Amino acid sequence: MWIRSTLAYRVSFVMTVLGGLLVTGLDFVAILLMFSQVDVLGGYTLPEIAFLYGLSATSFGIADLTIGSAGRLGTRVRDGTLDTLLVRPAPVLAQVAADRFALRRVGRITQGALVLGYALVALDIGWTPVKVLMVPLMLVCGGVIFSAVFVAGAAFQFVAQDASEVQSAFTYGGQTLLQYPPTVFGKELVRGVTFVFPVAFVNWVPAAYVLGRSYPLGLPEWTAFASPLVAAVCCALAGLAWRTGLRSYRSTGS
Repeated sequence: MWIRSTLAYRVSFVMTVLGGLLVTGLDFVAILLMFSQVDVLGGYTLPEIAFLYGLSATSFGIADLTIGSAGRLGTRVRDGTLDTLLVRPAPVLAQVAADRFALRRVGRITQGALVLGYALVALDIGWTPVKVLMVPLMLVCGGVIFSAVFVAGAAFQFVAQDASEVQSAFTYGGQTLLQYPPTVFGKELVRGVTFVFPVAFVNWVPAAYVLGRSYPLGLPEWTAFASPLVAAVCCALAGLAWRTGLRSYRSTGS
């Protein structure tokens, strides 16, 4: 329904997508401006950072498109309209994800994919079948990890009710963090996003294998292939948090 509603005004839709693509593209323009003054950033060249950027932006775009609407759950909890979703014969999470589905978010995916395409062409890598397969694997696992973060943030809103900005700090903030190499951040922050909030497995750790770089925090080489396991654990924890939050929901009392 929301897709049909969006496409009813196609010129407006195209303009919105292009506008979003240009706005999100400013992040990469900022990186280009940095490289107009330096040759490397944190020991990484422009194509290498473009690779990290493209992976994080595309993965996040996929999650934002599919489950990003969950960020508005706090509004439904506050005004009691979540009750409407509870009486329908469909999973509540699926309804929350579909609520006001914003097809315009495809612009973020497109912009990230364009940067990733540039990186794949510009990088001087000895490609092997495993490295080739790692790229789509990182995109899928990254999308799943970010989706789990969205769901966990939505579950938190059952308690906080007005925590969309807190959720954005971990979703949009995490995506922005991953646009840059781990070498520009302090070790404590890198440890946090590796072992506590494991978004490092979206691109930092598996990309180290593809780029032939040293692994963050000196992790063993097998961790480059741990993204599917991390994604599964994140989904399990997010699912548990969602079920706990949903069971604690008591409506507005009105």
